[in-house]
Amino acid sequence: MKYLFLFFLAPLAATAQDTATRRLDSVFVTTGAARRATIAETPVSISVISGRKLDRTLDANIIDVLAKQVPGVAAVKTGPNISKPFIRGLGYNRVLTLYDGIKQEGQQWGDEHGIELDPYQVQKVELVKGPASLLYGSDALAGVVSFFSFVPIEKDGKLHGRAGTEYQSNNGLLGNSIRLHSSNEHWRWTASAAQRLAKNYRNATDGRVYLTGFNERHAAAMAGYTGRNGSISINGTLYDNIQGIPDGSRDSSTRQFTKQVADGAADDITTRPAVSSKELSSYRISPLHQHIQHYRIYTNAQLHTGNSEWNALLSWQQNTRREYNHPLQTQQPGLFVQLQTIQSALRWSSTISAALELSGGINGMYQQNQNRSGTDFPIPDYHLYDAGIYGFAKWKTGRFTVSAGIRQDKRLMRSKDFYVRHDTATGYDYHTSPTDTAGASLQFPALRNSFSGTSYSLGFTYRINTLLTLKANIARGFRAPNIAEIASNGLDPGAHIVYLGNRQAQPEFSLEEDLGLLAENALLHAGLSLFHNYITSYIYLSQVSDAHGDPVIIVPGNRTYRYGQADAQLIGLEAYVSTAPFADRSITVGNSFSLIYGFNKESNFQKKGIYGEYLPLIPPFQNTAIISKTFSPGPRWLPAVTCGAEWQYTGAQNRFLALNSTETATAAYQLININAGATIAYARNKTLQCQLQVNNLLNTVYQSNLSRLKYFEYYSSSPNGRSGIYNMGLNACVKVIVEW
Repeated sequence: MKYLFLFFLAPLAATAQDTATRRLDSVFVTTGAARRATIAETPVSISVISGRKLDRTLDANIIDVLAKQVPGVAAVKTGPNISKPFIRGLGYNRVLTLYDGIKQEGQQWGDEHGIELDPYQVQKVELVKGPASLLYGSDALAGVVSFFSFVPIEKDGKLHGRAGTEYQSNNGLLGNSIRLHSSNEHWRWTASAAQRLAKNYRNATDGRVYLTGFNERHAAAMAGYTGRNGSISINGTLYDNIQGIPDGSRDSSTRQFTKQVADGAADDITTRPAVSSKELSSYRISPLHQHIQHYRIYTNAQLHTGNSEWNALLSWQQNTRREYNHPLQTQQPGLFVQLQTIQSALRWSSTISAALELSGGINGMYQQNQNRSGTDFPIPDYHLYDAGIYGFAKWKTGRFTVSAGIRQDKRLMRSKDFYVRHDTATGYDYHTSPTDTAGASLQFPALRNSFSGTSYSLGFTYRINTLLTLKANIARGFRAPNIAEIASNGLDPGAHIVYLGNRQAQPEFSLEEDLGLLAENALLHAGLSLFHNYITSYIYLSQVSDAHGDPVIIVPGNRTYRYGQADAQLIGLEAYVSTAPFADRSITVGNSFSLIYGFNKESNFQKKGIYGEYLPLIPPFQNTAIISKTFSPGPRWLPAVTCGAEWQYTGAQNRFLALNSTETATAAYQLININAGATIAYARNKTLQCQLQVNNLLNTVYQSNLSRLKYFEYYSSSPNGRSGIYNMGLNACVKVIVEW
C-alpha cells in the first residue's frame, strides 16, 4: 500500500508514454497484432515511442531510453553502451527484439553486448508487454521490442536529408549521423551512416571506469517500390562496434583500476599495474576488447487483393563476435563465434465483414553457429531449424472487441562432437576436427534436441464510456531453451563467466493474465495494468559453490554459473497518468510507476526468502515524475521552446537471490534530470532542433541491481567500504538535428 500512497503523493508528470498527446483510438500498431490495429482495441499492453520522442531524449543508448519511458521495462547493463531489455522481470531470450519485423539474432543469451542497431535510424518503437508467442513463436515469452527504421513519405521526388550530432560530457560521447532520402508516387530510397565514439565513463566513487569506451559505426540503405496493389522494399544494414570489456580489477588499497598484462597462471590480479590517467581519459580502445559486427539484408513485400492483404518477409543476418583477451598476443581472439540466420515469414489477413477479421501465417528460421579461430569455447557449433504456424481472429461488435488465436511451434537443434586440444607451444586451446582427436578432449558431446509447443491467447477490450476502456487478456507462451542453456561448457571471456549448461533442459511455458484500464479525454491520459505470470520449467542461472559455500573457480578470475530449472511466478502492476491540470495548458505533469515480484516455486525454496525463494534480476519499485512547459515565443523562426524536469526514484531491492552468492541487496536511490529544447525554422520546410539535457544532475553515487558491474569485485573488503563498480555520474548532453 505504501507504493500506491507514494504514487498519488508524487508530483504528477508528463506520462512516460508518447501516446499521451494522441488518442489511443487513433494510434495504430502492428506489433502484437495480427493486423494493423489501434492501441485501444488491442487487448495486450502496448506502448509506442515515436521518433519525435526519441529525438528529444538523450541517454547512454536506445534501450536505456525505452527503460526510462515505459513502466515495466528495464535494462540489464554492463556499462553505458551495453543494455539488454527486460520486460516485467524477464529478459535475454525471453524478450524478442524485432527490426523492421525481423527477429534480431545475435547471441542474445550473452551478457556483454547490447542490441546491434543504429539508434539514429529508428523512426518508431513499439513495445508489447506480455507473451507474444502466438505471432512470433519462441523467445517472445515476456514481450516484444519492435524497432521500425525510417521510411520516407514525401511524394515530390526531391532530395531530402537529415544530419545530427550529439555530445555527452560524462564519457565524452560524440555521435554523428547523416541520412539522405527521396521518394515519389512509386519509388523511394534512403541511405544513412553514423558513428558513436566514447571514452570510459565516470562517477564520483570510481573515477573513470576502465574498458567501458567504444567506437560504434553504422551504415544502411533501402530501395522500394509502391504500386497500385502493393509494395516491396529491399534493405541492408551494417553494424560495427569495437567495445571495451570491463573486468573490474583494481589495486586493493588505492582502488585504482589495473590492467591485464599477462596470461594464464602468470596473470596475478593482485599485482597488475595501474592504468594511467592518460589511458583512462583516452578515446583509444584497449587491445583487450570485443569486436562485434552485425549485417542484415532483408526484403518486405505487401500485396492487397480485394479485402485481403498478404505480407512476406525474407532475411539474412550474420553476427560475428570476437573477444580479444590475450595481452601477449593481442591479435588472437579468445572468443570468435559467427552466427548466420535465415528467416522467412508469410502472413495473410482479411476483413470478412464489418465485425470479423481473420489472419494466419507461417514462420521459418534456419541458424548456423560456428566457432572460428578462438581459444575459448563457451558453446558448440550447431544448426537450428525452427517453424511455426498460427491463426488469429478478431471480432468487433458495439463497444466490445474480442481477439483469439492459436499457434504451433517446432524447433530442432543439432550439433556434432566438439573436440578441443591444448597447444603447449602457445598455451592455448584450439578446436580440432572429429577425425583428429588424438590427445584432444571432448568438450561438447553431440546434441540432437527437439522442442515443440502450443501457444494461444484470448482477450477483449470494452469501451465503458467516452473516458474509460477496459482490457483483459490471457495468453500461453512458449520458449525453447537456447544453446547456452543446454550445452554451454566453458569460459565466455567477455562476461568473465564459466557457463555450465543443462543438457536435460525442457521448454518454458508461461500462462499470463493481464487486466488493464485506460482513461482518456482532452485533459487526461492514464492507464493501470495488473499481471500474473506463471512459468513452468523456468530456466535461471545461479553461481556454483562448494560444500563450504565458497564460489567454485574453474578459471582464475572468473565466476562459474550453472543453469537450473524450476517453476516461477511473477506478479506486478504498472501505472501512468498525464494531465494538464492548470489554466495554462502548456504545463504538463504526470507520473508513472511499476512494481514486480518474482518467486521461485520449487518446493525446496518455499519460505526461504533470499536463499532461494526470489528470482534473480527482478527490478525493484520504480517511480518517475516529470513536469514540462512549452513556450511559443512568437517569431516564426522559433515556433516552440520546451523545458522540463524529471525525478526518478528506484526503491531498494531486498528480494534478491543470495543463494550461492548470486546477488546482493541493493540500496534505493533518486535521480534528478532536467532538459530544454527548441525548434528553429531556418527556412521554409527546413528545421533545426536543439536539445539540452542533464542526467543525474546531483551526481548521485548509486548502483542498480540490474548492473552487472555491481558484481565486478575481487576483494572481500575495500578502504572506502564500497564494493563493485557504480553507475554513471552527472552527464550533460546536447543534441542538434538539421532537416531539409
